[in-house]
Amino acid sequence: MYWKRTLWVLWPANFLQAAGMSLIIPFLPLYIEKLGVHQMSDVERWTGWIFSAQFITSFLFQPLWGSLADKYGRKVMLIRSSIGMGIVTILMEIVTSPLQLLILRLINGLFSGFISMSISLLASVTPDKDSGKALGTLQTGQIVGTLIGPLIGGILSELVGYNGVFFLTGSLILLAGVVVMFFIKENVPEKKERSKKQKADWKALKPLLPVLIASTVTQLAMMTIQPIISLYTKTLYQGKHLALIVGLVSAVTGIANLIGSPTLGRIGDKIGQRKILIISLTMSALAFLPQVLAPNVFVLLIGRFLLGLFIGGMIPSLNVLVKKLAPANLQATAFGFSSSARFLGNLIGPLLGSSIAAAYNIKDIFYVTMLFLLMNMVMIFFNKNLEINKKKVQQ
Repeated sequence: MYWKRTLWVLWPANFLQAAGMSLIIPFLPLYIEKLGVHQMSDVERWTGWIFSAQFITSFLFQPLWGSLADKYGRKVMLIRSSIGMGIVTILMEIVTSPLQLLILRLINGLFSGFISMSISLLASVTPDKDSGKALGTLQTGQIVGTLIGPLIGGILSELVGYNGVFFLTGSLILLAGVVVMFFIKENVPEKKERSKKQKADWKALKPLLPVLIASTVTQLAMMTIQPIISLYTKTLYQGKHLALIVGLVSAVTGIANLIGSPTLGRIGDKIGQRKILIISLTMSALAFLPQVLAPNVFVLLIGRFLLGLFIGGMIPSLNVLVKKLAPANLQATAFGFSSSARFLGNLIGPLLGSSIAAAYNIKDIFYVTMLFLLMNMVMIFFNKNLEINKKKVQQ
């Protein structure tokens, strides 16, 4: 089956993209120091802005790339993203100031969209009955790359230096584009079909609104505590292996994602994506209880694992709903908006979490995040329109 072949070509491409993007995370503050910033408060400020810069432009430009993909094909958008991000990342090794690095990160976000277009491409060739399984499996490529990337980046920075890592990162991203260029085939719309797509009614995307809100809340739930998880872990563990424990607490959610994405995606194909979302949102909210009430690190790890398990299960269900709810001529545009919604969650989450911690108490972050998840679950519960099949949508 062609969709299976497409999946196994896109999986390593997504892995290369995600690994390449996360390679620089372990040494970014150290690289900023190398660029001449030495005050710790200034390093932290520059790190926050440089890390977030890419999310800002990614959030803004995802719908545009999705719209162009509907007109000219998804494959060309994948290649565009790889070439643009690969070259910009390589250029990061020759910057001489943090401002230059910030500008390049903003430009890098402008070229983003590889993973969302991969999802859109796979969704377009996969039968509805296999969508959850296929998209959940594809999601694991991104997760594995994100998990392994920082480890590889830390090792490479010791072996080849910070500048060398930027070159290797850009090369990995370019390699993902080469994989797509030679191993993916797509039927590009004819000129007449493109003109019809240009006249597409964007009001047809209105049913996607609850899915986009859920996508934002999903990422928000993952990111609210992320910037200060090390501080919270320190309240539960004061041993000599703190760095290792913090790394484990951060990684365990990703490991759980690997289990939850394909498993709950497959179950969603059988019982419906709306039911999976209701279950996952409820269980994700409850997963914060062992975290906020944790008497020790072991209980915290259990809570983080459960969160990753059910958050991971939500993502393929959300992607399947985008496929089912969006008209065929606006599929890539819809996935662009979905990706943009997730980037919005990546932006809001850390800002919300750090603001709550500063104004109130670090534990209050967990309760506020639980409230967002439960409110989202109630919205999905009462939205019967998400209990749909593809035939109904196309009528």
